[in-house]
Amino acid sequence: MRPLFLIKLSVMLALYTKYIKYQTKIMIFMYQMRLAKRMLFNKKGSLIGAVLAVTIGILVIHVNFVIFQGLFDAIVRDISNYRNGDILVTDDADYIDKSDLALVNWFERIPYVQGATPRLSSSAEINMTKNGKLIEETRVPVVGVDPLRDVKASTVHETVADGTYVLNRNSIVLGNNVAEDLGNAQVGDNLKLLVVDRTGEDQIRRFNVAGIVKSPGGQGLDYSVVMHIDTLRDMMGRNGESGSFMVKLNDPSKAFEVKQFFLASFPNEDFLAETIEESAEEQLAGFRSGIAMINMIGYFGMMSSAFAIVTIQMMLVNGKTREIGIMRSIGAKRKDILIIFIFQGMIIGLIGASVGTAAGLGYTFYAKETKMSFNNSLPLEVSYNWPRIFETALLSFSLAIIASLYPSYRATKLLPVEAMRNV
Repeated sequence: MRPLFLIKLSVMLALYTKYIKYQTKIMIFMYQMRLAKRMLFNKKGSLIGAVLAVTIGILVIHVNFVIFQGLFDAIVRDISNYRNGDILVTDDADYIDKSDLALVNWFERIPYVQGATPRLSSSAEINMTKNGKLIEETRVPVVGVDPLRDVKASTVHETVADGTYVLNRNSIVLGNNVAEDLGNAQVGDNLKLLVVDRTGEDQIRRFNVAGIVKSPGGQGLDYSVVMHIDTLRDMMGRNGESGSFMVKLNDPSKAFEVKQFFLASFPNEDFLAETIEESAEEQLAGFRSGIAMINMIGYFGMMSSAFAIVTIQMMLVNGKTREIGIMRSIGAKRKDILIIFIFQGMIIGLIGASVGTAAGLGYTFYAKETKMSFNNSLPLEVSYNWPRIFETALLSFSLAIIASLYPSYRATKLLPVEAMRNV
């Protein structure tokens, strides 16, 4: 029994000793942290300068993201709302000859689908007489829509600035720019429209202007003419055929899933189904490159803030040579000095990352709530990208610590006697 008692006692003593050492290390770290904080806050000007450097670096990245990513997302939003939908269905070889009703009913049975509508595109020549003067426009894009179904899958009808959307087969809606090119055509005007049919014959009809569409940023159908799809089919000789089907989803994240399901359901057709990223790839590729370049500039700006921290930390080291000499003379090791100045870098990084992130979120909130746009143009599509926000904050915090390494190393190289002599 006695040896067992001694073994238990020795184990308990060993554990207690480890606990004491652990507690001592914690107390030392806490003291070093307080010392670093006191030394840093005694130089409030340097602290504010370092924090501002980090804050500005983060804010620049947030502003770049809000503006350029917001512009990119706004363009995607408008292409989806006005032209392609979340899924664009075309025929890989020719026009879609499957009936509108069959495809629309198939899509609308899927819970994710908000609406589906056929579209048909062509180009036309337009002429009208305005104040006794004949005005002509050539090569104007024409979009044929199904008025009843289009309002469920597209928001073009919401961009009607004057008049109404397509009412019947004898009415058309002019894009704002087309109306201006026709001498400021107005609702109620009559015009002639010429379309070349599938046999090469000119088909001319007279139409009534039902409305004028105008979308912010001109991403809608401002440069087009909108008419009833059945009328355009008759003029083109494409009875029952469609150029594409625009499908709008309640949950755009399900686009790929719905696309795959659609293609699997029609394996013997020549259908081509594309998500918005695929159908608008050519339009969006240049914007992606521009955003990547702007982001790179923002990160270079953050690196510049790291150099500012190095300079400020070096000034702190030079201003604290006496304190460093005293600490070394009473037994502080080099690693203790190193830890103190790294703690200072952590404090700068923590405050700077917090203030910068708060300022960035404030700017994002303002841009989102005010539906920010430039010169009353395209309203930005602003969102909170939380992974990116945390990534930016963490990067700035890490850069502040890295920037403090060299000044901390310089502080450890100061010898006690020389440090106190140089005061």
